[in-house]
Amino acid sequence: MDLSTLFSLMGKVALITGASKGIGFAIAEVFAAAGAKVVISSRKQESLDEMANQLRSKGYEVTGIACNVGKMEELDALVSKTIETYGTIDVLVNNAASNPVFGPVHDTTLEAYDKIMDVNVKAPFHLMNLCFPYLRESSNASVINISSIGGISPEPGLGIYSVSKAALISMTKVFAKEWGDHKIRVNAICPGLIKTKFSEALWSNDKIMAHMMKALPIKRVGTSEEIGAAALYLASPASSYTTGAVLTADGGFTI
Repeated sequence: MDLSTLFSLMGKVALITGASKGIGFAIAEVFAAAGAKVVISSRKQESLDEMANQLRSKGYEVTGIACNVGKMEELDALVSKTIETYGTIDVLVNNAASNPVFGPVHDTTLEAYDKIMDVNVKAPFHLMNLCFPYLRESSNASVINISSIGGISPEPGLGIYSVSKAALISMTKVFAKEWGDHKIRVNAICPGLIKTKFSEALWSNDKIMAHMMKALPIKRVGTSEEIGAAALYLASPASSYTTGAVLTADGGFTI
């Protein structure tokens, strides 16, 4: 068994949303190190250029394309520009997410609800469909949706976010079942508490952390790099028989 090819993305093109920092950037770096040509996307081109330059300085092939995933027309442009740059898409990672509220579900406004659902559910749905013509031509097509353990068991203070992530898990299974005939694998990763800017409201809260440490078999917060490693498995030939899976990477919190 040749491990150098089992986890290789050599010659593949990967598109990753929400990739200028945190989990998305960690996935981009490990994909690039595995040989992929990587498109990183987030809302601000300036941040993308900075992070793309950081990765290119390591000898990686990386391009930054700005996109607000909450605007469907910008997703159309993101795919078009990716195809213009690299000609195809082999791996899609839906990582971008939004959660503008933290508190009781009854305090969530319709405006916040719409934003959460647009970014966390509607955008992945639309982007997967936009990428479908290219994915079905790939020899090892893989879609990875970054959900959350909140999608398995609702998190306090993250009610509608948890709903959106549960919907993303269900949508992952639907696409996996329908796209099997096209040899496109679709899987989800459910991170637990990962130390990123996005989750700072949780890991910076002493009361929440005290509760988490009691419930975590692995007594620590996770890292973005650990999610990147899980994503590499799902993107690479190593997971060629894996589709419709929901992979938890949560330190055992959901046990």
